Amino acid sequence: MSVRTLPLLFLNLGGEMLYVLDQRLRAQNIPGDKARKVLNDIISTMFNRKFTEELFKPQELYSKKALRTVYDRLAHASIMRLNQASMDKLYDLMTMAFKYQVLLCPRPKDVLLVTFNHLDSIKGFIQDSPTIIHQVDETFRQLTEIYGSLSAGEFQLIRQTLLIFFQDLHIRVSTFLKDKVQNSNGRFVLPVSGPVPWGIEVPGVIRVFNDKGDEVKRMEFRHGGDYVAAHKEGSFELYGDRVLKLGTNMYSASRPVETHMSATSKNSASRAQENIAPNPLAKEELNFLARLIGGMEIKKPSGPEPGFRLNLFTTDEEEEHAALSRPEELSYEVISIQATQDQQRSEELARIMEEFEMTEQPERNTSKGDDLLAMMDRL
Repeated sequence: MSVRTLPLLFLNLGGEMLYVLDQRLRAQNIPGDKARKVLNDIISTMFNRKFTEELFKPQELYSKKALRTVYDRLAHASIMRLNQASMDKLYDLMTMAFKYQVLLCPRPKDVLLVTFNHLDSIKGFIQDSPTIIHQVDETFRQLTEIYGSLSAGEFQLIRQTLLIFFQDLHIRVSTFLKDKVQNSNGRFVLPVSGPVPWGIEVPGVIRVFNDKGDEVKRMEFRHGGDYVAAHKEGSFELYGDRVLKLGTNMYSASRPVETHMSATSKNSASRAQENIAPNPLAKEELNFLARLIGGMEIKKPSGPEPGFRLNLFTTDEEEEHAALSRPEELSYEVISIQATQDQQRSEELARIMEEFEMTEQPERNTSKGDDLLAMMDRL
């Protein structure tokens, strides 16, 4: 498992979340000023300096439930609110879209181009806020600095870590089904055509070399696909042609997107076991959540800008039906965090949370350990 996977997972899923929210904000005719505020607030929180500092530290991936808690907090970082069914659907769309992109990456390193596509699109959502654009550009710089020098083997390990994370998710998405890139059982259809990875020849030739490295024989074979050579490599610079289209906004063309539980997902023993079995990493996950969520700030609807509820379904009735029909093993109970009444632990928590403030403050040592296990029931 790669300890460099979490930033790529978080940023790509976050990009997919913004794509879906933007589409639904437009579909529900939310006033432009409110829609802009929601997107700006979420992006600002997502790329907050304190938050990204914790995100980019080398660390193992945590459970789907733990990450879901972070996205639940992130989606509510503004005046918009989602109920449980809509949040479930949002998370399903996010995860299945990125899983598809990881599966189709021509080479492991291209997961970085997918990430840059998401960042490019995110910058397009930002309006009248150079500060937030600077936050995104700073994250791009961190990505380039950390991942730019990784070997092909290290990127392969990152890709395998992502695929292990997604391996038991088989939720059907209407867009993928209509485009015939997903089967009715929720599994994706991998293409046997199109450009091969950059620097790779089109298959069809076998070369035999002698012990001196000279080619002594060449044979051709039929590969059964329709491949072409890549005309150029995607740009890894701040501005440039990524070439690869994976990670761009598939909701830019307005069309409804539905999700359905496949039989595979409904009967997934590993998913059910994750929700009921004791988690040996529970303590580490709470530490992880406390650090990450500490950098997020919820905007409470008040004053001249009242909050509003966003529905990811066509009607309220569909949303209610989805909430009732969703299999229990696919439900994510959001982990909440609150201090106990113990005075000593409450004081320790207050000190820790003070360090998570977004304003610039001198950094102090944060206590990790049993004190963070006291944070339950409230964010």
